[in-house]
Amino acid sequence: MSNLAARIGIIDIGSNSIRLVIYEINAHGAYRVVSEHKDSARLSERMGPDGILHNKDIISIVPILTHYARLCQSQFVTTVRAVATAAVRNAANTSEIVRILEEQTGLTIEVLSGFEEARYGYLGVINSMDIRNGMIIDIGGGSTEVSLVKDRELVQSVSFPFGAVNTTRQFMKGANLTDQEMADIRKMVHEAIASQPWIMQSPNLPMVGLGGTIRTLGKMSRKRNNYPLQLAHNYVMKPGELQEFSILLSTLTIEKRKKIDGLAKERVDIIVPGLLILETIFEAAKSSSCFISGSGLRDGLFFETYNPKQPVKANVLEASIQNILTLHPNAAVAHVRHVDILAMQLYDALAPSTDIDARGRLLLHTAALLYRIGVSVHYYQYLKHTEYMIQEAHIDGLSHREIVIASLIATFKTKNRTQQQALVYKDLLLESDVNLIIKLGAVLKLAMAMDASETQPIHADIRIQRNDTSMNLNLLCAHNPFLELKELNTFTKDFDKIWGIKLKIQSEVFSMK
Repeated sequence: MSNLAARIGIIDIGSNSIRLVIYEINAHGAYRVVSEHKDSARLSERMGPDGILHNKDIISIVPILTHYARLCQSQFVTTVRAVATAAVRNAANTSEIVRILEEQTGLTIEVLSGFEEARYGYLGVINSMDIRNGMIIDIGGGSTEVSLVKDRELVQSVSFPFGAVNTTRQFMKGANLTDQEMADIRKMVHEAIASQPWIMQSPNLPMVGLGGTIRTLGKMSRKRNNYPLQLAHNYVMKPGELQEFSILLSTLTIEKRKKIDGLAKERVDIIVPGLLILETIFEAAKSSSCFISGSGLRDGLFFETYNPKQPVKANVLEASIQNILTLHPNAAVAHVRHVDILAMQLYDALAPSTDIDARGRLLLHTAALLYRIGVSVHYYQYLKHTEYMIQEAHIDGLSHREIVIASLIATFKTKNRTQQQALVYKDLLLESDVNLIIKLGAVLKLAMAMDASETQPIHADIRIQRNDTSMNLNLLCAHNPFLELKELNTFTKDFDKIWGIKLKIQSEVFSMK
């Protein structure tokens, strides 16, 4: 492993499970997850009626933590942060638990307060989603954090001492919840909400859900709806789906739940209490929609450890694109940056005369910078790799629909091919999106033709004159743009067909000296 790279390990000792995530930061500051591990612990379940976690139960998680510490060592992790949340925080013998675990594992363990847990969840969300205002709800095994975000800032948060595991243990006396037990859970949640009136005073905001309960719901929803993307992060539940799942799951026996696609076996007994907590808060807050975030506490801890002075990214999409570009250096960075500048000028000349969505410029910008990342897999047929990588590389700041649009703009070849590609995503795309992809794909192809040699002969500042039927491009060049003019002449007829605009191209070579 290069000594220029650094690795950060985050160990999350939760109330339901213990996880390790290892992030690698390369020599240029780009980061990615290189390893992730999860073990079930159910600490909330082991807590005695006196609130004490007894020695044998503390010792039971030592092999997991020792294994994680060894993994960090073998994978050259330079910084390890091990944090404990609700189960340890709410125990009557917190300091004893920490002492035993530190002695037995050699790790330093931070016990997070409810506020810190909410804040790290907020950092995970705000750095990975394009959200200005919203509610964040994190349902863990032993606690539930609710946070209010206004103008991308955390303005309110609360940690309630109930989660999916301890609520199941407290209320479910038989093999399944009775109607009365479900009513009692809702009553407990309503009473908690009543103590925090701000939750009910910001209606019609999107709710962003974190934690295993909510990720599981997203997975079940994607399976049920035959969703065309594998992405879990930023998935949006359909209206009414929370209530549908609540009714369905609460009427099924545990054995029947095991057969539901997307519902993990270790979660079948705790899913309904977790869902009741979510649904009750969602309704009380009058939330407009429910988003699933794959990014939460562990990511928030990483962002703070990686950049303690500025843990909140100024622009989520730009940071994400730059991170992907830096992870895939085969993408001829000088070339794609030049193509992006040219594409933006062409867009600005063309867009005012169309009904293109205001975010069209952002999608073209994303596609221009990332269209070559497939080369890092294999140069030949790299557009196939690019399409897959854009869709799977976790581009933060775009919706799933926008990610698909950007991937199809980036890989645009012909109108017919795009229409075929789009059929796979017909449930995700709007009818007007196919035309948008073709039009912006043609703009990108024009910008790519202007740097076909990848040597930037054409000056970044194009002189464009535009009327209803034609567009004059006056290109100032540093050296002979032989290849560029050849490509442009080949593409002008297709561009006219797509945009209904005749291209006229003039070029003059001038010395840069």
